[in-house]
Amino acid sequence: MLNVAVVYYSATGNVHRLADAAAVSARKAGADVRLRRVAEVFPPAQVAADDAWAAHLAATRDVPQAALGDLEWADAILFGTPTRFGLPAAQLKYFLDTTVGLSLQGKLVNKVVSSFTSTAAGHSGQESTILALNNTYYHWGALIVPTGTADPVLSTPGNGNPYGVSSVSGARPGNVSEENLAAMEFQARRVAGIAGALKRGFRAG
Repeated sequence: MLNVAVVYYSATGNVHRLADAAAVSARKAGADVRLRRVAEVFPPAQVAADDAWAAHLAATRDVPQAALGDLEWADAILFGTPTRFGLPAAQLKYFLDTTVGLSLQGKLVNKVVSSFTSTAAGHSGQESTILALNNTYYHWGALIVPTGTADPVLSTPGNGNPYGVSSVSGARPGNVSEENLAAMEFQARRVAGIAGALKRGFRAG
């Protein structure tokens, strides 16, 4: 059985929708899937002051929080985050910073990893956010799988980023296009397929 973790942070629901599509796609590909949100680290008063932020946090309270054990369990991991000044959100970065122990023990070596993101507008740091996440994966010794231009859905008007699926929300909560969801399904399927082949190869070797 292939184990796939989808680990994400979402403030108002856009990245959550992408993460959910990834989880569904990986399950369809035959994987055992864990959908996990990272913990909110901003002060409760700051979250409560933003209606959309507070509403999404309440709506997803039943989604289990990510733990280091989820990363150790997984053969493949898809990470999702909104962009913050061209960088991953602090919430996901905080979680990634806790992986030092696993990394030093070599428990993240050869994990298959891939990333996706969402921004309010186009040209708002989508690529740099994914490239910043890649720096962490290099240190782990993980194997990065981009979307590339490996499927026609990536050439549709709402897509086109070869680094990883990136949606443009227009600053509207939960505003993810069907094109983006289709691209996310492809990305998760591609990750699961490569991770499965790698796992079989290691066992055979």
